[in-house]
Amino acid sequence: MKILMVDVDGVLVHGRPADGLPLFTYLERDLGLPAPLLQQEFFKPYWVGIVTGQEPIEPRLTEVLGRIAPHLSAQTLLDYWFENDSRLDRQLLDDLADLREKGTRLYLATNQEHQRAAYLRDVLGLGTHFDGMFYSAALGVRKPSADFYRLVTEAVGIEPAAIGFIDDAEENITAAGEFGWKAQHWTPASRLADAIDAFTHEDQATLL
Repeated sequence: MKILMVDVDGVLVHGRPADGLPLFTYLERDLGLPAPLLQQEFFKPYWVGIVTGQEPIEPRLTEVLGRIAPHLSAQTLLDYWFENDSRLDRQLLDDLADLREKGTRLYLATNQEHQRAAYLRDVLGLGTHFDGMFYSAALGVRKPSADFYRLVTEAVGIEPAAIGFIDDAEENITAAGEFGWKAQHWTPASRLADAIDAFTHEDQATLL
Protein backbone atom coordinates (compact mmCIF):
# COMPACT_ATOMS: atom_id res chain seq x y z
CA MET A 1 0.00 0.00 0.00
CA LYS A 2 1.60 3.22 -1.19
CA ILE A 3 -1.21 5.64 -0.32
CA LEU A 4 -3.71 5.82 2.52
CA MET A 5 -6.91 7.82 2.08
CA VAL A 6 -8.52 8.96 5.34
CA ASP A 7 -12.08 10.13 5.91
CA VAL A 8 -12.66 13.10 8.22
CA ASP A 9 -15.96 13.06 10.11
CA GLY A 10 -16.33 9.97 12.24
CA VAL A 11 -12.67 9.06 11.75
CA LEU A 12 -10.44 12.06 12.46
CA VAL A 13 -13.09 14.47 13.78
CA HIS A 14 -15.66 13.61 16.43
CA GLY A 15 -18.09 16.40 17.31
CA ARG A 16 -17.73 19.04 19.99
CA PRO A 17 -14.20 19.66 21.32
CA ALA A 18 -15.33 19.69 24.95
CA ASP A 19 -17.27 16.45 25.06
CA GLY A 20 -17.50 14.80 21.62
CA LEU A 21 -21.27 15.24 21.43
CA PRO A 22 -22.83 15.91 18.01
CA LEU A 23 -22.19 19.47 16.91
CA PHE A 24 -25.81 20.66 17.00
CA THR A 25 -26.66 19.08 20.38
CA TYR A 26 -27.20 22.47 22.03
CA LEU A 27 -28.01 24.52 18.93
CA GLU A 28 -31.42 25.65 20.17
CA ARG A 29 -30.07 26.56 23.61
CA ASP A 30 -27.07 28.42 22.22
CA LEU A 31 -28.44 30.09 19.09
CA GLY A 32 -32.21 29.78 19.38
CA LEU A 33 -32.58 27.50 16.36
CA PRO A 34 -34.02 23.97 16.70
CA ALA A 35 -31.73 21.46 14.99
CA PRO A 36 -34.65 19.50 13.42
CA LEU A 37 -35.87 22.70 11.79
CA LEU A 38 -32.43 23.39 10.31
CA GLN A 39 -32.30 19.82 9.05
CA GLN A 40 -35.73 20.07 7.43
CA GLU A 41 -35.34 23.51 5.87
CA PHE A 42 -31.66 23.55 4.92
CA PHE A 43 -29.89 20.21 4.91
CA LYS A 44 -32.67 18.08 3.46
CA PRO A 45 -33.41 20.19 0.36
CA TYR A 46 -30.06 21.86 -0.33
CA TRP A 47 -27.14 19.94 1.16
CA VAL A 48 -26.44 17.61 -1.75
CA GLY A 49 -26.03 20.55 -4.11
CA ILE A 50 -23.80 22.40 -1.68
CA VAL A 51 -21.57 19.48 -0.74
CA THR A 52 -21.00 18.67 -4.41
CA GLY A 53 -20.07 22.24 -5.27
CA GLN A 54 -23.14 23.12 -7.31
CA GLU A 55 -23.77 26.20 -5.19
CA PRO A 56 -21.93 28.03 -2.38
CA ILE A 57 -23.16 27.54 1.16
CA GLU A 58 -23.48 31.11 2.41
CA PRO A 59 -26.12 32.57 0.06
CA ARG A 60 -28.42 29.59 0.49
CA LEU A 61 -27.92 29.49 4.26
CA THR A 62 -28.63 33.23 4.46
CA GLU A 63 -31.88 32.76 2.56
CA VAL A 64 -33.01 29.88 4.78
CA LEU A 65 -32.10 31.62 8.04
CA GLY A 66 -34.01 34.68 6.88
CA ARG A 67 -37.12 32.49 6.94
CA ILE A 68 -36.55 30.29 10.01
CA ALA A 69 -34.15 32.26 12.25
CA PRO A 70 -33.88 35.91 11.15
CA HIS A 71 -31.92 36.76 14.28
CA LEU A 72 -29.01 34.63 13.01
CA SER A 73 -26.48 35.45 10.32
CA ALA A 74 -25.05 32.73 8.14
CA GLN A 75 -21.54 33.51 9.38
CA THR A 76 -22.59 33.15 13.03
CA LEU A 77 -24.05 29.72 12.33
CA LEU A 78 -21.05 28.63 10.24
CA ASP A 79 -18.63 29.70 12.99
CA TYR A 80 -20.67 27.79 15.56
CA TRP A 81 -20.86 24.75 13.27
CA PHE A 82 -17.17 24.53 12.48
CA GLU A 83 -16.01 25.19 16.03
CA ASN A 84 -18.39 22.59 17.44
CA ASP A 85 -17.37 19.91 14.96
CA SER A 86 -13.63 19.94 15.50
CA ARG A 87 -12.61 17.40 18.13
CA LEU A 88 -9.55 15.72 16.67
CA ASP A 89 -8.43 12.16 17.32
CA ARG A 90 -4.89 13.03 18.38
CA GLN A 91 -3.85 9.40 18.78
CA LEU A 92 -4.85 8.61 15.22
CA LEU A 93 -3.00 11.68 13.98
CA ASP A 94 0.14 10.53 15.80
CA ASP A 95 -0.20 7.03 14.34
CA LEU A 96 -0.70 8.47 10.87
CA ALA A 97 2.41 10.63 11.30
CA ASP A 98 4.44 7.49 12.06
CA LEU A 99 3.06 5.81 8.96
CA ARG A 100 3.89 8.85 6.85
CA GLU A 101 7.45 8.90 8.14
CA LYS A 102 7.82 5.33 6.88
CA GLY A 103 6.94 6.44 3.35
CA THR A 104 3.17 6.09 2.98
CA ARG A 105 1.53 9.09 1.34
CA LEU A 106 -1.53 10.33 3.23
CA TYR A 107 -4.56 12.11 1.79
CA LEU A 108 -7.91 13.21 3.14
CA ALA A 109 -10.88 11.84 1.17
CA THR A 110 -14.04 13.46 2.46
CA ASN A 111 -17.47 14.85 1.69
CA GLN A 112 -17.18 18.58 2.46
CA GLU A 113 -18.26 21.94 1.12
CA HIS A 114 -15.59 24.53 0.39
CA GLN A 115 -15.62 26.61 3.58
CA ARG A 116 -15.38 23.71 6.00
CA ALA A 117 -12.74 22.04 3.86
CA ALA A 118 -10.64 25.18 4.23
CA TYR A 119 -11.33 25.25 7.98
CA LEU A 120 -10.22 21.65 8.38
CA ARG A 121 -7.08 22.23 6.34
CA ASP A 122 -6.00 25.63 7.63
CA VAL A 123 -7.59 26.29 11.04
CA LEU A 124 -7.57 22.77 12.47
CA GLY A 125 -4.22 22.27 10.76
CA LEU A 126 -4.95 18.98 9.02
CA GLY A 127 -3.14 20.30 5.97
CA THR A 128 0.18 19.85 7.77
CA HIS A 129 -0.54 16.19 8.47
CA PHE A 130 -1.48 15.14 4.93
CA ASP A 131 -0.07 15.31 1.43
CA GLY A 132 -3.35 16.66 0.09
CA MET A 133 -7.12 16.75 0.40
CA PHE A 134 -9.77 15.42 -1.95
CA TYR A 135 -13.25 16.64 -1.11
CA SER A 136 -16.63 16.43 -2.76
CA ALA A 137 -17.32 20.10 -3.48
CA ALA A 138 -14.02 20.40 -5.35
CA LEU A 139 -14.56 17.15 -7.26
CA GLY A 140 -18.22 17.79 -8.05
CA VAL A 141 -19.26 14.39 -6.74
CA ARG A 142 -19.49 12.78 -3.31
CA LYS A 143 -18.84 9.40 -1.80
CA PRO A 144 -20.08 6.73 -2.35
CA SER A 145 -20.29 7.55 -6.08
CA ALA A 146 -17.78 5.56 -8.10
CA ASP A 147 -16.79 8.82 -9.80
CA PHE A 148 -15.40 10.09 -6.51
CA TYR A 149 -12.96 7.17 -6.29
CA ARG A 150 -12.16 7.37 -9.99
CA LEU A 151 -11.29 11.07 -9.87
CA VAL A 152 -9.14 10.65 -6.78
CA THR A 153 -7.33 7.67 -8.26
CA GLU A 154 -6.62 9.57 -11.46
CA ALA A 155 -5.33 12.54 -9.45
CA VAL A 156 -2.77 10.51 -7.50
CA GLY A 157 -1.71 8.58 -10.59
CA ILE A 158 -1.51 5.12 -9.11
CA GLU A 159 -3.39 1.86 -9.54
CA PRO A 160 -6.45 1.42 -7.26
CA ALA A 161 -5.00 -1.66 -5.57
CA ALA A 162 -2.15 0.45 -4.14
CA ILE A 163 -4.60 2.70 -2.28
CA GLY A 164 -5.81 2.01 1.25
CA PHE A 165 -8.86 3.73 2.71
CA ILE A 166 -10.48 4.11 6.13
CA ASP A 167 -14.01 5.49 6.53
CA ASP A 168 -16.77 5.15 9.12
CA ALA A 169 -19.59 4.76 6.55
CA GLU A 170 -20.05 1.21 5.35
CA GLU A 171 -21.55 2.33 2.04
CA ASN A 172 -18.37 4.29 1.31
CA ILE A 173 -16.21 1.30 2.18
CA THR A 174 -18.26 -0.98 -0.06
CA ALA A 175 -18.04 1.43 -3.00
CA ALA A 176 -14.30 1.93 -2.56
CA GLY A 177 -13.73 -1.82 -2.44
CA GLU A 178 -15.79 -2.30 -5.60
CA PHE A 179 -13.60 0.29 -7.32
CA GLY A 180 -10.47 -1.60 -6.30
CA TRP A 181 -9.23 0.28 -3.24
CA LYS A 182 -8.28 -1.64 -0.11
CA ALA A 183 -10.93 -0.35 2.26
CA GLN A 184 -11.47 -0.86 5.99
CA HIS A 185 -14.52 0.18 7.98
CA TRP A 186 -13.53 2.50 10.85
CA THR A 187 -15.34 2.26 14.20
CA PRO A 188 -14.72 3.84 17.63
CA ALA A 189 -12.75 0.72 18.57
CA SER A 190 -10.56 0.72 15.44
CA ARG A 191 -6.79 1.03 15.56
CA LEU A 192 -4.64 2.11 12.63
CA ALA A 193 -2.23 -0.77 13.18
CA ASP A 194 -5.07 -3.26 12.73
CA ALA A 195 -6.19 -1.58 9.51
CA ILE A 196 -2.64 -1.65 8.14
CA ASP A 197 -2.34 -5.34 9.05
CA ALA A 198 -5.57 -6.03 7.16
CA PHE A 199 -4.26 -4.19 4.10
CA THR A 200 -1.01 -6.18 4.28
CA HIS A 201 -2.83 -9.49 4.52
CA GLU A 202 -4.96 -8.51 1.54
CA ASP A 203 -1.79 -7.78 -0.45
CA GLN A 204 -0.35 -11.17 0.50
CA ALA A 205 -3.54 -12.96 -0.43
CA THR A 206 -3.48 -11.30 -3.84
CA LEU A 207 -0.01 -12.69 -4.49
CA LEU A 208 -1.00 -16.27 -3.67
